[in-house]
Amino acid sequence: MNTNVRPDTMQRITTKELADSFIAEQIALVREQVGDKKVLLALSGGVDSSVVAALLIKAIGKQLVCVHVNHGLMRKGESEQVIEVFRNQLDANLIYIDATDRFLDKLKGVAEPEKKRKIIGGEFIVVFDEEARKLDDVDFLAQGTIYPDILESDGVKAHHNVGGLPEDMKFELVEPIKLLYKDEVRVVGKALGLPSSMVDRQPFPGPGLGVRCLGAITRDRLHALREADAILREEFDNCGLAKTVWQYFIAVPDMKSVGVKDDKRYEGWPAIIRAVNTTDAMTATIEEIPYDVLHKITERITAEVDGINRVLLDLTPKPVGTIEWE
Repeated sequence: MNTNVRPDTMQRITTKELADSFIAEQIALVREQVGDKKVLLALSGGVDSSVVAALLIKAIGKQLVCVHVNHGLMRKGESEQVIEVFRNQLDANLIYIDATDRFLDKLKGVAEPEKKRKIIGGEFIVVFDEEARKLDDVDFLAQGTIYPDILESDGVKAHHNVGGLPEDMKFELVEPIKLLYKDEVRVVGKALGLPSSMVDRQPFPGPGLGVRCLGAITRDRLHALREADAILREEFDNCGLAKTVWQYFIAVPDMKSVGVKDDKRYEGWPAIIRAVNTTDAMTATIEEIPYDVLHKITERITAEVDGINRVLLDLTPKPVGTIEWE
């Protein structure tokens, strides 16, 4: 039997009861597969890796070693939330690495999007590899592979969360949610007691804010982007749009325009709001944001975020525009 194919008889997980029964079944399978050995997991803080981590902590406790690499391109408060939930609340065996300087130094002066992606992905593997080599007797690698990953890659999934680990590191894979669709993963995450801010987290690209800080990344512009993005998320939460919009974020380009502050002219970057709805990410429509909400977001960003003096709204559907800018 091909374990990468979802059986026709498998019921769609829509309730807590179905999720609980799935969790119990997976706990038994994981214990049987792993025995008393250690399992390594790259914990990004995204929905899939967080749900896998919570499930494995329930199954094997401290035998799971979670590695969270902060590449300095996370959204505001995200790494802190990973530490709070997994180390403080779930008592996970968590290794936290703040690799911000390593990543940002490597990205200095690099403007080409594909090159930025390669640097971020490559450096992530190097950092994760360094940590993995410090650990003894780890035989298993857990991954947050989900069913659409398998379908998209025709049953052959490259290391989903980890990129591609060096050939000499031989691990057997543990993929407890590989037959689930994204909506089911969220139901399971809630049943495991993860906070909704983590379980309902919107899609976030692997390179993080690296592809939203357009062009060559500088620390000051990255900081401005992170703060502006946090304001957008807060205001969408306040007005209820967070529940209806599939993806929304700020992009900050590498260009300045003149503005006025404290009766003086000053140059600042524009913050571009992108808010889209989609069912499959192949096409996307623009979400209409009420003008009073737009005014409030604009007022807050220009008043509270150093270096940003304009707020723009991207009205382009996909196609013509992709969801991300880079």
